[in-house]
Amino acid sequence: MNKIEVTSPYDGKVVGTVPFKTVDEVKEAIDLAQKTFLDHKNHLPKYKRVEILENVVKIMSFQIEELTNLCASEGGKPYIDSKVEIQRAINGVKLAIEHLGAFEGKEIAMGHTTSSANRMAYTFKEPIGVVAAISAFNHPFNLAVHQVIPALAVGCAVIIKPATQTPMSAIKLIEILKEAGLPNGWAQAVVCNREAGELLATSPKVNFLTFIGSGKVGWYLNSKVADGTRVALEHGGVAPVIVEKDADIEELIPALSKGGFYHAGQVCVSVQRVYVHEDIVDEVSSKLAISASKLIVGDQMDPKTEVGPLINNDEVNRVEKWVNEAVQKGGIILTGGKRISDSCFEPTVIVNPSDDALVSTKEVFGPVVCIYSYNNIEDAINRANSLEVSFQAAIFTKNIDTALHAVKRLNATAVMVNDHTAFRVDWMPFGGAKASGLGLGGILNSMEEMSNEKLMVIKSKVL
Repeated sequence: MNKIEVTSPYDGKVVGTVPFKTVDEVKEAIDLAQKTFLDHKNHLPKYKRVEILENVVKIMSFQIEELTNLCASEGGKPYIDSKVEIQRAINGVKLAIEHLGAFEGKEIAMGHTTSSANRMAYTFKEPIGVVAAISAFNHPFNLAVHQVIPALAVGCAVIIKPATQTPMSAIKLIEILKEAGLPNGWAQAVVCNREAGELLATSPKVNFLTFIGSGKVGWYLNSKVADGTRVALEHGGVAPVIVEKDADIEELIPALSKGGFYHAGQVCVSVQRVYVHEDIVDEVSSKLAISASKLIVGDQMDPKTEVGPLINNDEVNRVEKWVNEAVQKGGIILTGGKRISDSCFEPTVIVNPSDDALVSTKEVFGPVVCIYSYNNIEDAINRANSLEVSFQAAIFTKNIDTALHAVKRLNATAVMVNDHTAFRVDWMPFGGAKASGLGLGGILNSMEEMSNEKLMVIKSKVL
């Protein structure tokens, strides 16, 4: 059996080994998933699914410390934030259980025309089939929960391909599910190369593809899926924030700092482009720079660490190049701007880089926040809307009319008022539009997406 080593992003230390599947083994996994789903003898009634998921909650709740260390060690997210991730993952399973109680169809009106007389009609939900889940590195346990648990909750068989940098969390989730009583074949994890991953995504035996990762790969796979495969894509954004001159500066600084530097900026909705009214831009810039400069950067396993490493050393090199280019194009660095080591980069605040700089047009996915001065809010909104991405955005203001105007005008799937762009709870709809993605995630929305609605029409003389 082929295996690969999983290493810590901080120091390269080996933290585990996992099996590495061949193309043939991935084919076998797909065949098993389809056979399991189609075999009515293996049908999992709803009450059994609830029982299994309740057992998962119990098991995870007893293993919070172990799961936190696992998640942090392979992903690089600081220990304190990884613990929150595990707690969110537990809550995500609870949300799926709760939503099953409201997972229902509806009556379709009949009898109000002669053609529909003597009929009654109802819709009900059925699982879509086999789900292929391709996941990302930045929230290795919670993303696996968001892709695997909704599928199982509604009765689908699921195969998850985690990122090769962070495969242990997804594998552990599958192990917990089996320990909780899930029969063989319903949930599998495959760590494999890109060829095998593409096979998983595009197999005609797969009915739903959920993909979290780069836009380039996601849109490519979307173009290659088999006819009839439903697809959900979650890519990144270049999240814009508008700060009006009446904003509460003391409240917005910690919000922007958290939203920009959480997990070293490796979040698809991290604060990146902050448009600040010219009357307060100097104050906001200096205070955000001070906040960023005080953040503790280092080993993610140290409970004191607030900003951990980037996922690999090549990402540090890339971020460094982008920051240097921003300076060459007029940006002024107020704090940071340099690598701390091969794996860590300083939390960085750049003022007024050009609108065509990479840090202004592409997702940095690193600890970099850019601040731009503006005079008129329409200009700020137009600049915020200038890119082909559309995910979460934010507006800071005390004026309700200004806030609602920004909510209406900003090109985003969600707009936060007086909060940072990275805010999320797991029961809210979550996903990008335009280049940022397709469909909506979140536990509840994913359960709906992974189901088909079937209509039953009954004709009777007594109706």
